[in-house]
Amino acid sequence: MPKFLTIDDFDLNNKTVLVRVDFNSPLDPNTKQIINDKRIRAHAQETISELVKKGAKTVVLAHQGRPGDADFINLEQHAKLLGKALNMPVKYVDDVYGPDAQNAIKALASGEVLVLGNVRGVSNEQSKGTPEEHSKTEFVKNLAPLADVFINDAFAAAHRAHVSMVGFTAVLPSAAGRIMEKELKALGKVLESPEKPSVFVIGGAKGDDSLDISNYVLKNDIADQVLAGGVIGHIFLVAKGVDLGEGNMKFLEKKDLMCLVPGIKELMNKYPGAIVTPIDLAMDVDGKRKEIDIENLPTDNSIFDIGTKTANMFGDIIRKAKTIVVSGPVGVFENPEFKAGSQIVLQAVAESEGFSLVGGGHTVAAVEKLGLADKMSYVSTAGGALIEFLMGKQLPGVVALEKAADRT
Repeated sequence: MPKFLTIDDFDLNNKTVLVRVDFNSPLDPNTKQIINDKRIRAHAQETISELVKKGAKTVVLAHQGRPGDADFINLEQHAKLLGKALNMPVKYVDDVYGPDAQNAIKALASGEVLVLGNVRGVSNEQSKGTPEEHSKTEFVKNLAPLADVFINDAFAAAHRAHVSMVGFTAVLPSAAGRIMEKELKALGKVLESPEKPSVFVIGGAKGDDSLDISNYVLKNDIADQVLAGGVIGHIFLVAKGVDLGEGNMKFLEKKDLMCLVPGIKELMNKYPGAIVTPIDLAMDVDGKRKEIDIENLPTDNSIFDIGTKTANMFGDIIRKAKTIVVSGPVGVFENPEFKAGSQIVLQAVAESEGFSLVGGGHTVAAVEKLGLADKMSYVSTAGGALIEFLMGKQLPGVVALEKAADRT
């Protein structure tokens, strides 16, 4: 478990606090209006409202999109939605570290909240570097002297060694916000001391991630079994010598997943019985779901879900588990014809008495669509950061907080 300071370690009354959050939100492509403010509400409820109650002068640093992308806009909408979530006025200035930003920070009173401009508008924000290197940028040199504490609450961006993520930790007392703290504690529970049996459900379409995660959790005795669904289940079946049919095999080649077959074969040989693959699949036949046993493959039809037998088999394993991690849906749940696999599997997770962690954008969307979010022990909204943590990688944003804690 990473060792870092939290909000509890500071007296924040009348102190100026820079808090880095992840407000990056989906936009309507035509109107550029935010269509889901879940992340903004989460930071408001978990961290910013507490800073307000403790009398801090809260300065919010956040990003939206990337320069050149369609979703790269200023944060005025985000500030208004934050104010709505906090039920109080929130100030906004479309400047990150220039005179307007500095003057707005200096004018803050205890309990007030200010949102600065999109940090991705800073020319060197996305450059990689150490906290010490980033602390020498104009961004950090201009804002750090105006602040007493830096709080990083953006776990979803913790895999980025960007200026706003790590630069302030080299020069300011630094802590994890409540979302960062909860994410790390939940992940620590499943990666460092999981109750056994421990089961990882790996789905979605990112094959390299799935192989790395499976290898890491099996090698380190974190997982007893890995259940492979979605496109990942397909490539694992191919590694077992199954021919899915010309169209499905070409799809895997197009996704550059066939190169993973040797590594998956090696993994299966090293941990016999630990990786559970589908025994039946659901294919699209004239727009309708039709299931086929693995023995009856190949097929000319596109495969979009695990079959009912597989889903029930996965469900039986999950219900007996004490620790369950779900990364990626097991089928194309967005299509009503092919949501059954994900529904059965996620329902089993919800019914389990074990500790369950579900994460990643598509997984969370499936859980929410099925109305099961409240029945999971922990739902992580992080994508890339979660995947890298599950692969055993160190996250720059977390390492920076640990180093800052060591200096205090």
